[in-house]
Amino acid sequence: MPASPDAQGAHELAVRLIAELTERRMTIAVAESLTGGLVVAELVSVPGASAVVRGGVVAYATDLKSTLLGVDAELLAERSPIDPEVAMQMAEGARRLAGRDGAPADLGLATTGVAGPDQQDGHPVGEVWIGVALGDRLEAKGLMLAGDRASIRWAAVAGSLMFALELLAE
Repeated sequence: MPASPDAQGAHELAVRLIAELTERRMTIAVAESLTGGLVVAELVSVPGASAVVRGGVVAYATDLKSTLLGVDAELLAERSPIDPEVAMQMAEGARRLAGRDGAPADLGLATTGVAGPDQQDGHPVGEVWIGVALGDRLEAKGLMLAGDRASIRWAAVAGSLMFALELLAE
């Protein structure tokens, strides 16, 4: 069982998301930066996750967002990795990478932002962007989170899982 309240909330959201994806017979792929694998770890901690989780990529370094996930290098250079368009391109890249038989995963989920302790590229600690790729839809959601590094990372995990659930409910 996760230790902190933030982690507990993230785990409950992961359980809900796995159940929703299983019911819909959909797959998910994850691309992470500031969360460093916590999103996919939460998803695969849920029994039955193997039916829907295709995989995850931790693209912590900026250049890996481009070389692994296909994020536009000019966009990264111009805006930095802390950007809504970057988050959406990361989500789409995860879908493509984790596809099967020529088809992408059904849902791509991505996190990028600043967990601290210092600002990055002029972006404050706690600025987080979540990207979702679902079918032809690309959506991004910005969060401004407070707390220490661990709290920000866990809140980003919970926020990303909640955003995916919200979009699936539409």
